[in-house]
Amino acid sequence: MSGTELSGTRAWLAAARPQTLPAAAAPIVVGGGLAWADGVFSLGPLLAAFVGAALIQIGTNFANDYYDAIQGADTEAREGFTRVTQSGIIAPERVKRAMYLTFATAIVVGSYLVYVGGAPILVIGLLSVISGIAYTGGPYPLGYHGLGDLFVFVFFGVIAVMGTYYVQAAAVLAAPLSTTIPPGTVTATAFLASLPVAAISTNILVVNNIRDRKEDVTTGKRTLAVRFGYRVSRLEYTGLFGLAYLVPVWLWAVDGWSLTVLLPLLTLPIAAMVTRIVWTKTSGAALNPALETTGKLLAAYSLLFGIGLAL
Repeated sequence: MSGTELSGTRAWLAAARPQTLPAAAAPIVVGGGLAWADGVFSLGPLLAAFVGAALIQIGTNFANDYYDAIQGADTEAREGFTRVTQSGIIAPERVKRAMYLTFATAIVVGSYLVYVGGAPILVIGLLSVISGIAYTGGPYPLGYHGLGDLFVFVFFGVIAVMGTYYVQAAAVLAAPLSTTIPPGTVTATAFLASLPVAAISTNILVVNNIRDRKEDVTTGKRTLAVRFGYRVSRLEYTGLFGLAYLVPVWLWAVDGWSLTVLLPLLTLPIAAMVTRIVWTKTSGAALNPALETTGKLLAAYSLLFGIGLAL
């Protein structure tokens, strides 16, 4: 759909990019499944964590749309989905206000999680908001200097899953407004369980950067695909999938979890199919569907992993 065909609600939906929300939901499903298995499941903190994560995701999308446009990273040659600021569909200042409003709402929701989880959640929440803006904004945009992959891996994977588990465990095991990390709220298994979500979430960005490499070279956006080329990015994509599928096997073979933890392996054929596309294509026509498929794979994998952990 062209930019000129978008207006009103549809334009704001394009800016919010709801197709990226699996990256916000995936950590909640996995963290919830693990909490259920460990007997520390708590519905209120789980739901609040999802709303907060979704708002941070949308706020980051608004920030990307706004800052990429005003810094010249988005051009008419772009092959990705419609960017409303660059296309002139929504005024830059309106997108900027929407970004700040969304992050402010995330902070309001996060106040409940701070009550439940105390100071650690306050620190994590503020860092998440700051990083969401700094991904493409500020004096040293992370995504423009090859740090986008690390940002997604850490904040949308490791911290998101472990934070989801933490707020539930804190609600069950600790008093409100803790100033330290209560015992039993941060576990090695929660860290392991976060790695597949971190890996596949990062792969969404890897596909995006492979698709946009030619344009990013001309606009000075130094992603890892620009710095090291297609081959390294494709190896990264394949290696991250390898990590994602190794973790359930490790939990079963080494840590003694039941066979149900292997449920995510049912998505391996999809991973193999989309990996073939990423290794052989560079055009937006091929990689836009691959981007969407990677997002859907994240959702399917996380749902099966959460169920497998809970069972």
